[in-house]
Order: sequence, then structure tokens, then C-alpha cells
Amino acid sequence: MATDEISDEQVEQLYEVFLQFTESMTPHDAVKNLRMFGADESVVKLVRAKHDAESLRIRELDEPPSVFLNGRPTWYTGPDMDKDKNWPALLGSMRKKDFGEENIQSVDESSTKVVALLDHPKQDEFRTRGLVVGFVQSGKTTNFTAVMAKAADRGYKLFIVLSGIHNSLRRQTQIRLVNDLVASNPGQWHQVTSETRDFVPPPNPKAFFAAQGQCLLLVVKKHPVVLRKLSEWLGAAGEYLDKCPTLIIDDEADQSTVATPKINPLLYDVLNKFPQVGYVGYTATPFANLLIDPSVEEDFYPRDFIVNLPQPEGYHGTEVLFGRDLLAGEDPEDLPGGWDMIREVPDDEVDDLKPKNKKEAAYFEPAITHSVRAAVEWFWLATAARRVRGGGNPHSTMLVHTTTETRVHEGFKEPLLNLRARTLGRLDAGDTAFVEHLRSTWDQETARVPASDFGEEKVPFEEVLDELRSVIRDTRVIIDNYRSKDRLNYEAGPVTAIAVGGSTLSRGLTLEGLVTSLFVRAVSAYDTLLQMGRWFGYRNHYADLPRIWMTDELAGWFKHLATVEADMRQDINRYMTSNETPLTFAVRLRSHPKLSITSKAKMTSAVLAHAAYGGQLVESRYFDVSDAGREWMARNAAAARALVTAAAKDGVRYEEVRKQTAVFADVPYDHVQDFLRSYEFHKESSDGDRDRLVSYITKRVRAGALLRWSIAVIGNGRDETEPRDMGGGVSVRMVKRARLGQKGQILSDVADIKTLSSRRDETIDLTLGGPVPGKHNEILALRQKQRPDQGLLLIYPIEPESNTGDKVGRRPLAAPTDDVVVGVTILFPEPRPGSRDSDVEYWSADLSNVAVEVEDDSVLEQDDESS
Repeated sequence: MATDEISDEQVEQLYEVFLQFTESMTPHDAVKNLRMFGADESVVKLVRAKHDAESLRIRELDEPPSVFLNGRPTWYTGPDMDKDKNWPALLGSMRKKDFGEENIQSVDESSTKVVALLDHPKQDEFRTRGLVVGFVQSGKTTNFTAVMAKAADRGYKLFIVLSGIHNSLRRQTQIRLVNDLVASNPGQWHQVTSETRDFVPPPNPKAFFAAQGQCLLLVVKKHPVVLRKLSEWLGAAGEYLDKCPTLIIDDEADQSTVATPKINPLLYDVLNKFPQVGYVGYTATPFANLLIDPSVEEDFYPRDFIVNLPQPEGYHGTEVLFGRDLLAGEDPEDLPGGWDMIREVPDDEVDDLKPKNKKEAAYFEPAITHSVRAAVEWFWLATAARRVRGGGNPHSTMLVHTTTETRVHEGFKEPLLNLRARTLGRLDAGDTAFVEHLRSTWDQETARVPASDFGEEKVPFEEVLDELRSVIRDTRVIIDNYRSKDRLNYEAGPVTAIAVGGSTLSRGLTLEGLVTSLFVRAVSAYDTLLQMGRWFGYRNHYADLPRIWMTDELAGWFKHLATVEADMRQDINRYMTSNETPLTFAVRLRSHPKLSITSKAKMTSAVLAHAAYGGQLVESRYFDVSDAGREWMARNAAAARALVTAAAKDGVRYEEVRKQTAVFADVPYDHVQDFLRSYEFHKESSDGDRDRLVSYITKRVRAGALLRWSIAVIGNGRDETEPRDMGGGVSVRMVKRARLGQKGQILSDVADIKTLSSRRDETIDLTLGGPVPGKHNEILALRQKQRPDQGLLLIYPIEPESNTGDKVGRRPLAAPTDDVVVGVTILFPEPRPGSRDSDVEYWSADLSNVAVEVEDDSVLEQDDESS
């Protein structure tokens, strides 16, 4: 049957049959079944193309950004609201909790993308390793709950959630998963663990796994005893695990999983029990995860995918509270600044709040200093104001975190109870001076952080005062550590509490309704310090009221961490815009003179990587294809022709390196700087800030590098486009670069071409002794040998229409010019060993031992790679 004779209705009807098949088999086997039942081959091809396009669309969505291993099969096209049971129920639960439609949509999109990056549960064998990067207290549990719901709806059977190392977090996670997954579909799930009990091996595991029709839920601590029991129990199930598609969610994946001599081998042993298993780590502090040696099979480097979750609407993160430094390519006016919510704990108070060492801890008695009193009084005032406003989280909590010494925690209880009693006594006695002191505090604080900035109204002091006595009477002082029995419990009704603790309050556990924090515990690692910031999260109806008391040094450290976080995410997203995979790029992490990035044991595979633009690829990816972009494109084309003309005059032209290219060596750097002052990257290309690029080149020139450049014009080796005069006697055929987009999709004015250059182009001025290197760092090493101090600038004359036919996921560029669209790639060399690239020092994973399949570049001799 000819394609033009096939109706859309025929395709849709067969597509419905195809989707039914994929509920019990892979898409590949579903196509076989269609053919076996006699479906017309032409229609089958259209059905498969439709499915590929839809699953690719989901996997390549810009939000949330992701990077994944090439060649992974696509299969998931999103939830089916008519047939699925778990996701629709979870959706209803989120709406009841008033998540907000914007945040619900974000959870839906991001969880769909994570599931799309897993393997089909009916595939015979698979072992997926991925990482999802979120924010501290930002809803990561909600995201992996959604992933579990959608995976369960598609056939995953066993779900193991590794929930930190403390009972409190394991219990909280179990309760949440039961409420959101099990309670709404009790017949669909069997709980192997419970709220009160970690994993206890059920008898007869073979019979246990032989049961059909239910998903199994285990929420277990990352504890050697628990994991050993789990591994032995799974081992006894034998062949019954062969058809048990399993999803392991590692919550707080940077804690205990990486470089731990006991936990790490046990986790690997658990994974090894399954022929069909997906492992997805979730963390807000992925520093240790991103420094793992990817070549070590027994470790947990996210070799298959990394997903960077967006910051949710209404979330209060590090940079919001502490501010941060400017990153490359940012406009100072767009820099998020910290709200005035941080209050100083003077250095001379610190010795009254925590012992200097373990020896002193044995007899240390904490004091109610001025800062403690001010923090507690604000907690009571803010909680009273919340009660007047109503709505939002019913709980109200204050955190006191000064040390991990449990004896010191206990030492705070009586002084805080005495402060509560004295405060009630002064209010009951009508102490007008004290009331005026509270009024002054309220007025000063609400002036420093206006309620109107958050869409709220300031609560009058008289109304706060009316609620104040009941707030203070309701306040419990709870000591929460691994020795205590009186733990935080938000399940029994509204809680008003001052929680004093250490490690159990600093990892994963959500402090509901956290208003005030007093924090003076100094630690030496990024991940540990950032995870202790329980004050990050959502503050519905009280976003103006949180306050944090800490030393100025700690506040400076958190500002640095805000910069590290933003820089790390920008680095991840930058690699996501190129043709990189988790095995070919290494995220860079800023160092600090007083802080380590993570523990020493987790840094053993890290390598020093001085940053700025050294070793980086900067390229045009976005183009304004509205009418307004016409003049912009004309200016860029003129800038390119001026550069080629100057290169032809002052550089050395190579003999033809390959068809439809021109290469000039030893071009003076000032011609490149003149070009960058004229050429304008689209504003969405964050690396392409002209001032920073020019400034960086100037700095490197002063150090004796980047004095000379290679300039190349890359044309189309196929005779399918018109030639364009690019100046300097260079005329080449235009390349094609189609934009991302699906058939029928309404496209924006900003075209995203995703990838401009190829590895082959990046070596155009080098001598190759074999095939083109397949990895970016291999090319950098080659450049270091042959052109250690020279930059490479590639000019791509792009055909304005760039129609590549029916290529899945691509649409014509359709640029508004009759001339040429100019794309640019700049490859900067790494600094010579021992020299500095910038004032900022970075660390990254060592990728030198990773074996990656080298791309077959023979096709590039006939075709334009990205057309």
C-alpha cells in the first residue's frame, strides 16, 4: 500500500492495538505481533514512527534538562489516564494537598521523563543507573513517588526505597508512600515493611515472589544488617527474580552509597540479584555522586542518565536566603539576592552554645544567650501571626542545631522550658516593658522583610499578642537524636515545637512548618553543610516570617554554597545542550579554601580542573527566527565575513582539508576579539556572553596563551545547497541545521538546533593518526599536544530554510533571511599544567578510564552530520 493511500484513521486504529501490546511486551515485540497478525507493512512503519516520535519527544524535552547515554531504546509515551491506576490516584492526592497546578504539571513532566529514561519492564535484561538532582527540601520524595506510580502502571513489580540511615527518615518516607500510593490502591500493593518495622525477611521467598498481581513495597535503611538480610532473602528467591522488573530508589543517594566499605558492596550485591533492575539516585547534593570514577562497575556513577529537576514554584532555596556570586554570562541585574532573613550570632556567644571538643562536651552546659532568646521570641511571634492568618501548614517548628553531642542536646531542654515559663509569667503579669519589647521586635522585623513582598498582609501586633499566650503554652521542647524517645511526630495533629538535635534532624527529614532556626554547627564538607539547612522548602502563607540565626562565617559559607549549586546546575545544563552523555562530560565543582566538596574518601577519583572557559566548547544553539531576527542575522553574517577576510589576510590558509571547508591557522587573537564584539549569541546561549569571552581571551593573552587561533569555515560536503561567499575568497555550500520540534507542534520564535558542531569538526586543524576521537577530553588532549595555546573558531553558514524532510523530532529552521544564518563554535584549550585559567578552582570526575564507543564518522564524508 502506498503511503499516500493510508488514512490517519488506519494509523490510529493500529496504533491503539500497538499500545495494548506494549502493556505486556516491548515495542520491538509489539511490532512483531502486528506483523504476525497480518497488519500492512506500510501502516506498521507509520505506527512505529509515530511511537518513536512521541517517546523521543518526551525524552528530549528541555524541561527538566537531562543527559543520557546514546542508543537507549525509547518506549514510554506518558501515562494513560483511562487505564492507569496509580498515577491518577496520586494526581488526585496532590490536588487535595493543594500542590498548585503549576507544580503538579512540573512533577508530571519530570517524572514522565525519568520513567522514559528507564528500561521497558518486559525487556529480558537491563541494569539502568541514573541520577535525579533536586533541591534540599524541594519535593524529591513527591517526584520519586510519581516515578514509582507510573512505573507500577507499566509493569514494574518490586520497589525498594533506600531511605537514608536514620529510623526517623525511613518511617517518614514509609508513611508518605503508603498514604500516596498504597492507601489509594490497596489491592495493588503489598507492604513488606511498615511504619514501625524495617525489613524483616518474610518466610518462603519463592512463594512470596510467585504471587501475581501486586506491586511489592520495601522502604529500608542503608544499614549493613538490614541490607545483608535483604540480600540473603533475595538470593533465596532464585529463579523467581528472573521476571521481576525492579526499581530501586536511593533517597539521599550521596549519603552512605558512595565510597563506603560496608554499604556500597551490599548495595551492589542487592542490584546483582536482579536481571531486570533500574537504580535511580535522588539527591540535592550530588557532589559525591558526580565525582565517582565511572569506569568502576561496582560503584554507582549515573552512567545512563542525569536529570536536573527545576526549582519548584514557591520554593525557598539557598540563593534566595543567602544570595550568591555572579556566574559567567549572567546580568548583574538578574542576580537573585538574599532576603534580609539572616540574623547574626556573635562569635563570643558560640562558646556558650556548643563545646569546643568531645572532652568538654562531658560537662558542657549550654546557655540561653541573647541570640537564643531573640530566636525563640521570634518563633513565638511568627507562630502567633501564622495562627491569625490561618491556612498553610498546620505545624510550626523551631530548629536548634549546635552540635551532634547528645548530652548537649539534653542540656538545652531545662533552660528552654524555663524561658517558656518566665515568658508566660511576664505576659500573665502584664509586664508592659516586655510587651513593648515584643512590639518593637515585631515592628522592626516586619519592616526588614515586608509581608507585601510575598503577597501577604502584615498582621497587627495586637492580634499577634492575642494568640501569643496559647502559642507559648502549646510549645513543646523536643530532643530529637538517636538516643531520644520523644521524637518529632507530625502524624498526631498540629505540632508547635522547639526541636533540639543533631544528625537525625540534618538529613532528609522534613521539619514541618519550620519558621526559626538557630544554627552554629560548623562542618567541613559542602554536602553535609547544605543538607543541614532544613530551612529550605515551601512557606505557604508565611514566606515573610522565616529567620535564621547563625555566625557571619556560616552565612558566608552558605552564600558560597548557593554559588556552587547554581554553577553546578549551569554546568550540567550546558552539557545537556551538546551531544554529551554522562560518560563523556564531567561536571565541575567549585572549591573553597576552608571547605571540602565532600568527604576525603569520596574525592579519591576527583581531578583538579581549573575553570573559566578552559577546555570548554561554546556554540550557537538558539536563533531568533521571528521577523525581528532579520537584522540580527545580517549583523552576524557581516561579522563572520569580516573575520574570514581578516583571517585570509593575516593567517595561513591550509590546502583543502576536506570538501567545502576552508581553514586558516595562526590568525592573530585581536581579529577574534573584534569578531566577538560584533557577533551576538542569542541571549539563551548563556556561555556566549561577549564581554566575558573577550575579557577571558585578554586575560589568557596576558599569560601568553590564545595569541594565535585557527579559523575554519565548515560547509556542506553534499551538493544539495547553494554556495555562499563568506569573504576572503571563501565560498562554501551552506550546511543544514533543522530546529527541534514535532509535527503539528506550535513553535516559538526562538529556534533550538541543539547541536551545531561535530567531533570531526573540532579536529579540523589537527593531524590525526587514526579515527576521530570519540570523546571531548581526548580531543582536548590531542589539542594540548599539537596546539596547546591556540583556540579554534568554527563558522557555519547555515541555510535559512534547513528543511531536513521527515526527520523525527525536527522541523525546518525557516529563518527570516535570504542570505545566510551564521552559527559559531569556539573551542578553548585547557590551560597548560601548572597554570591558572581563572581565580576559581574546580574539581571534576576523572573520565580518563571510561571506554566509550567511538562514533563512526565515515558517513560524514558524504553527509552533513547534523542535517
